[in-house]
Amino acid sequence: MSSSNTYNVAIVGATGAVGQKMLETLEDRSFPVNHLKLLSSSRSAGTKVKYKGETLVVEEATPESFKGVDIALFSAGGSVSKKLAPEAVKHGALVIDNTSAYRMAEDVPLVVPEVNEADIEHHKGIIANPNCSTIQMVAALEPVRKAYGLSRVIVSTYQAVSGAGNEAAEELRAQSQAFLDGEELEANLLPVKGDEKHYPIAFNALPQIDMFEESGYTFEEMKMINETKKIMHQPDLSVAATCVRLPFFTSHAESVYIEVENQNASVEDVKQLLANAPGIVLEDDPSTQTYPTPLSAAEKRDVFVGRIRKDPDHENGFHLWVVSDNLLKGAAWNSVQIAERVVANGWL
Repeated sequence: MSSSNTYNVAIVGATGAVGQKMLETLEDRSFPVNHLKLLSSSRSAGTKVKYKGETLVVEEATPESFKGVDIALFSAGGSVSKKLAPEAVKHGALVIDNTSAYRMAEDVPLVVPEVNEADIEHHKGIIANPNCSTIQMVAALEPVRKAYGLSRVIVSTYQAVSGAGNEAAEELRAQSQAFLDGEELEANLLPVKGDEKHYPIAFNALPQIDMFEESGYTFEEMKMINETKKIMHQPDLSVAATCVRLPFFTSHAESVYIEVENQNASVEDVKQLLANAPGIVLEDDPSTQTYPTPLSAAEKRDVFVGRIRKDPDHENGFHLWVVSDNLLKGAAWNSVQIAERVVANGWL
C-alpha cells in the first residue's frame, strides 16, 4: 500500500463504457489515489486516456499487472474477471467486480451501499457489484422494506442500449439514421451478440436482454430475481422480472409493483421514506407532471423515484417508477462508492 491514506488503484476494462465512467467518478469524487493503473485487453492496450490533466497509457491486463495494487475495479466481462480477479487477490488487491462472474458466489458479498454496506466487511478479497437494473431497484425498495416489510416484487424494465456497451450505442445511431433516410436497418448486435438472431433496436422494443434459460426467463431477468433476494437477505421474497431493451442511450427505467407486509402504509408514508432515504431523489407530483425520465436522470449518481401509487385492488400493493443512470449508480458509481466505504471503514 502506498501510504496510510492514499491507494494504488487499477481499472480493468478502462476503455469500455463503464471503465470510462469509473475513471470520471474517481476524479469527481477526489478518491485518494496514489497511483492509477489502467488495464484492458491487448486490443485496446496503448490507448491514451486523460485523468486529472495527465495522460495515462492503457496497458494490457496480465496476472502480474496487480503487483502493488490496493484496489482493482473490474469491468471487462465475466471471463476476464474469472481469470484475473483471483490473480489480483493473490497479489493483495481488493477486487470490486462489476461483472456477473462472482455475484451469486456464496463467499462474495453482493453490495449496494445504501442497502447492505455491512456485508462489505466479510469480503475475502472480492466484492461483487450487482446488475445495473437490480441496483436501482433495491436502492429504491430497501427503505420501504425496512419500514413495512416486503413480500412481493414484480418489475418490468425499460433499459438503455449503453447497458450492452459502446458498440450497441453505435448500432442504435446507425439504425436511427438509416430509418430516417428510408434505408434498410442492419442489425448485428442486439438483443444479444452471441445469440442466433439479431433485431433492430431503433424505433423498436426488444423483450430479450441476455440469453434465454429453459424456464423462459432471460439471464438478465434471473439476475434481478436472484440478486435482489441475496442483497436483501430475504431468500423467500417473491420476485419476477421482464427486462426490455429500448432505443435510448442512457439510464434504465423500471415499473415496479410491490406488496408490503404492513396494512397501514400509505402513499404519503412511502413518499416521505423515499424523500429522506440516502441516494434517492423523490420526483413525484402528478399535478405538475413531475416524474423522472431517462434523460433527466442521465449523468447523475442518484436513483430517482416517482409515480408512487396504491394498487386499486390490493391494499398492500404499491406501484413505483424508478430511473437511474445505468453507467453511474448502475455500475461505476456503485463500484467507487463500495471502495469509498471500504476505505472509510478500514475494511481493506
